[in-house]
Amino acid sequence: MIQTKRLLLRQWQPSDFPLFAELCADSEVMKYFPSTLSRAESDDFVARIQGLIAERGWGLWAVEVPGVSDFIGFVGLHVPKDYLPFSPCVEIGWRLAKTDWSKGYASEAAKAALDYAFTGLQLDEVLSFTSVTNLPSQAVMKRIGMTNTHRNFMHPDIEAGHPLCEHVLYRLDRSEWARGD
Repeated sequence: MIQTKRLLLRQWQPSDFPLFAELCADSEVMKYFPSTLSRAESDDFVARIQGLIAERGWGLWAVEVPGVSDFIGFVGLHVPKDYLPFSPCVEIGWRLAKTDWSKGYASEAAKAALDYAFTGLQLDEVLSFTSVTNLPSQAVMKRIGMTNTHRNFMHPDIEAGHPLCEHVLYRLDRSEWARGD
């Protein structure tokens, strides 16, 4: 578990599954993904990331706001598919319920995950990527100190020509993190 001033990043619990499925069925939350997720797809995703956290001790943690909300989404670290043009790597990512947007939760939790990446795991760099149209996530990337590599790529899991296919790639290395750049 990782605790910040307002948040708790933790392992997933059975009670999170239906809440996450609801979040992933929301077309506004999933606006920058090719589609929403069915309950089965959502449950499969959570089971995989829950297993990875159990195995490694880190991953895409469930996020709660103690005393306010038991579950608001996820923030954390992940090893993406190995066929991406910059693999192997560790990425940071997030997905929060829209009722919890614009409260600084994504940035607060992501900074804690980055601290874990650089001080706990001793990673040299962390990457993040999203569709070029996903300006809200790019704003979070900038707020947490990441910089645009200007090495856009076509995501291999998204059909060529699809409006979400082109992705931006952001990065932060340990020395920049340590300096607070």
